[in-house]
Amino acid sequence: MSKMISYEKKNTPVHKLSGFTKLIFFILWCLTSALTFDTRVLFTMIAIGVVIYIIADVKWQQVGGIFIAVMIFMVINLVCIFFFSPYEGCKIYGSRTDIVHLFGDYTLTKQQLFYELNVFVKYFAVLPSVFIFLVTTDPSELASSINGIGVPYTIAYALEITLRYIPDIQDEFHKIKNAQEARGIEMSSKGKLFDRIKNTAIIIFPLLFSTMERIGVVSNAMELRGFGKKKKRTWYSKKPLKAADIAVIAFSVGFFVLTMFITYMDGSRFYNPFI
Repeated sequence: MSKMISYEKKNTPVHKLSGFTKLIFFILWCLTSALTFDTRVLFTMIAIGVVIYIIADVKWQQVGGIFIAVMIFMVINLVCIFFFSPYEGCKIYGSRTDIVHLFGDYTLTKQQLFYELNVFVKYFAVLPSVFIFLVTTDPSELASSINGIGVPYTIAYALEITLRYIPDIQDEFHKIKNAQEARGIEMSSKGKLFDRIKNTAIIIFPLLFSTMERIGVVSNAMELRGFGKKKKRTWYSKKPLKAADIAVIAFSVGFFVLTMFITYMDGSRFYNPFI
């Protein structure tokens, strides 16, 4: 069975970058998305993310399932935002333009729609960077890169193991899912959506127990080998920073600074087209 989100070695410009470079880009990209509510910045991030996604040659088969699941979660989140705070957008933008009265105290407004559009776009701006980082970054190379800039190798190795566990957890999920389906529990697209969600939730507990067991095995094995006893270690996979890495890091920092200036230059992180 093929793994969905896992590192796949390719000869693309993104794959050739250092793991440290991609980590810096990923952190600054997520930080930008978290801090800004400027629609212009967010749509620019989506456009850049799509271009990088294409350059990195990420296959839909690798990320499609997770993408759809996140989209469903986002829609549910937006609905909850509206029902719990239907006029949050009006408070933020300081005006109210009604579109249609729905029921009770709920009226759909342009300001609320625009606010929820920004929330949706914020998630969508981050997704490509997450997929790109996971499928183009060799965990061992990433660990050696961040250790090379002074991060303790114990922390670097913990990050490497985390990335390596992602495809393993996916495989374990599919094994448990197939076992449940063999027992007659419908989890495919043929079943009802609510039943599929409920049956999928049942998998979480055996998946957690299986993951904890694996963590225990790895921890014992590392302890028996004296991991962490010495201050330094050598790495089999190590990639020095090149000109392309410096350029990408400079772009990431510059883009972050520029977007923060655009976001806060009027004293608010919310772009307001209703003024």
